[in-house]
Amino acid sequence: MTTQPQDAAGESIPGAPRVAVVTGASRGIGYAIARALAERGDRVCLTGRDASALDRAVAGIGEDRAIGVAGKAHDEAHQAEVIERVMAAWGRVDHLVNNAGTNPVFAPLTELDPGVLRKVFEVNVLAAHGFARRVWEAWQREHGGTILNVASIAGLTASPFIGAYGLTKAALINLTQQLAHELAPLVRVNALAPAVVKTRFAAALYEGREAEAAAGYPLRRLGVPEDVAGAAAFLTSDAAGWITGQTLVLDGGLFLNAGLG
Repeated sequence: MTTQPQDAAGESIPGAPRVAVVTGASRGIGYAIARALAERGDRVCLTGRDASALDRAVAGIGEDRAIGVAGKAHDEAHQAEVIERVMAAWGRVDHLVNNAGTNPVFAPLTELDPGVLRKVFEVNVLAAHGFARRVWEAWQREHGGTILNVASIAGLTASPFIGAYGLTKAALINLTQQLAHELAPLVRVNALAPAVVKTRFAAALYEGREAEAAAGYPLRRLGVPEDVAGAAAFLTSDAAGWITGQTLVLDGGLFLNAGLG
């Protein structure tokens, strides 16, 4: 649920575009989501660590529809700057897509340095909480909106060598449920749980062996960023107005292979 901006007399301004913040949006899944939301008419703020990549992403969408704010997602000063820039530019923030994430290690949990695990939690969980809190305070507490967290199927099952990533995505899924309960009825909060999607972030899981990696998927292919973007556009739309607290699995049927047969 969202409301339209009002003029000085308190009257609604018809047709005013809604506004989204998409974190980790300079490329891959985040960029595809930002582009999909802009194409349906939203104004979009993209965030990312690499200012040059972010500038290219904004140019790809159109500077009339998008702005970029560079910084680290877990940096509280960056979070504050993002919301300040969005409110100054457009006066509202209807949708938050927490897509920023990291997975810097490929090792069993028993071999993992606690400092590394702490860093993964900061980026994958605490950043999402921080942005959600700021968006709630800036706009959604009074006007409503949606929050969408990009999790992973690694948060739903054990995954060898990416246990730290899976732990954080499991926490993100639970954060989704907690926020959905706390922020209802004005704000809907959902999550996406993709399997392997063909991005630079996931390249180590399929590069040089894509056919082998895709063989276990009933749909016989890996995901692409547009697969996730379509689901994100739906869950942040009015068509999903009775959906909250849910995690939508996007896995090409991979979990179908987990049965007893």
